[in-house]
Amino acid sequence: MKLIVDSGSTKADWIAIDESGKILFTTQTLGLNPEILDEEEVVERLNDRFDILQNKNEATHLFFYGAGCGTERMKIFLSQVFQAYFPNAIVSVEEDTYAAVFATTPKGEKAIVSILGTGSNCSFFDGKDLHQKVQSLGYIIMDDCSGNVFGKELIRKYYFNKMPQHLAVEFEKEYDMSPDYIKSKLYKESNPNAYLATFAKFLIQHKEDPFCKKIIYKGMKSFVKNYIKQFDNYQEVPVHFVGSIAFYLKDELEVTFEKYQIKLGNVLRRPIDGLIAYHVANQ
Repeated sequence: MKLIVDSGSTKADWIAIDESGKILFTTQTLGLNPEILDEEEVVERLNDRFDILQNKNEATHLFFYGAGCGTERMKIFLSQVFQAYFPNAIVSVEEDTYAAVFATTPKGEKAIVSILGTGSNCSFFDGKDLHQKVQSLGYIIMDDCSGNVFGKELIRKYYFNKMPQHLAVEFEKEYDMSPDYIKSKLYKESNPNAYLATFAKFLIQHKEDPFCKKIIYKGMKSFVKNYIKQFDNYQEVPVHFVGSIAFYLKDELEVTFEKYQIKLGNVLRRPIDGLIAYHVANQ
């Protein structure tokens, strides 16, 4: 049994397949970002899903692609946790960008591959290896155009009384905007970046409103300038995306890219289905 996992900070999609690629089961856990979780929290999230707990001794391979796995230290940490949990499996841990590459980019082709979800990143794939120009420093400083950055922007606008009244009324209906609640979610609970990203749903729902539209295009312009334009050939190769922000704001991406003469490639909400085909073809 092979386990294929695509994990962001918010959630992780799990699919178990046999040697022929037949799906044995699918499930979902909370996100398994090693930058913000310790070993106990990772194991607790694994144990919370019966399919995973029941089959942990049956797994022969674990292919894990996750947010927060961009450094060797985090790869080693998570590999050790998984190896202890899945004792009979060969464990492979890679950053989530590789899942995006394998799901969106035809074999051997060059592309810029980006993730826009709870967090964000951007890499150049030369047909074989990934190359990054920007070292991520996490959600507090970076993650341009991501769900958590959009969430921070909305909260700030609300508290600085810069959100239009008609939107502020709707905002208060959907979210608890009391200071104590917000500070508790940000500073006392795990996954504050995932909490912030929940506000992006409001931005997408009201994306035609001039206020929201301005925030969206400001974020996309920032992502192009700070990430995509780091690569000299950004106008020569397609730029593929995975992630809910990219998927639900695809039209806005197309408008932004047209201004910069960038070719928008494949846009997927989740890379997991493409990963099945990749691992069956490359056993």
